[in-house]
Amino acid sequence: MPDAGLEAASASRGIGDAAQVFATTNHVETPDNFQHRRESDDIALARASEYRLLASVLAQAPSPELLGQIAKISGDSTKLGQAHAALAGGAANAEAVTREYFDLFIGVGRGELLPYASYYLTGFLQERPLAQIREDMAAIGLAGADHVSEPEDHIAILCETMAGMAAGDFEADLAAEQRFFERNLKPWASRFFADLEGAASARFYRNVGRLGRLFMEIEAEGFAMLA
Repeated sequence: MPDAGLEAASASRGIGDAAQVFATTNHVETPDNFQHRRESDDIALARASEYRLLASVLAQAPSPELLGQIAKISGDSTKLGQAHAALAGGAANAEAVTREYFDLFIGVGRGELLPYASYYLTGFLQERPLAQIREDMAAIGLAGADHVSEPEDHIAILCETMAGMAAGDFEADLAAEQRFFERNLKPWASRFFADLEGAASARFYRNVGRLGRLFMEIEAEGFAMLA
């Protein structure tokens, strides 16, 4: 799992609702020219930063250095901005966050939550949703890294994939990005983040859940505007 940097994470605080994430249909922006100007598009980079922030804290327990970066993220008056501020405010105790990550996602036997598309969509691990994700990743030239033990339907890997598409790191246009989101994240990710928000063991991760849930809602609304 690549390290998810937070260099541009504070820029994502400007994303307040779907209208700021995607152009409306009566704007001169279209899916085609959106792709052409992607490298200089601050909104696309902010979306990528948001996904990488989520990936970085869901792939493994965040290091003290990463938590120090998260603590510097500022918020604003939007719901997402308030979620950023809450996340930053809870990032002080690295030892407690590590224990929390263990309880939530590893546990003795298993963690409180299973962050996999297959589990959320079928009740079992490594089922058809995983095969679909592998097919969709292959379509944009991606495959699971050999050194990563988690299957590709892990929420962190899916967030990292969306980050790469939003930032233009992969050969995928906006239509491919929308298709990947709607097939592989929209059906279950909001439920996972809501469960994380309400998990008994969650303190720092309660705010991760809130941030993820709100961002998934924004993404779903934004992609719907392109239909």
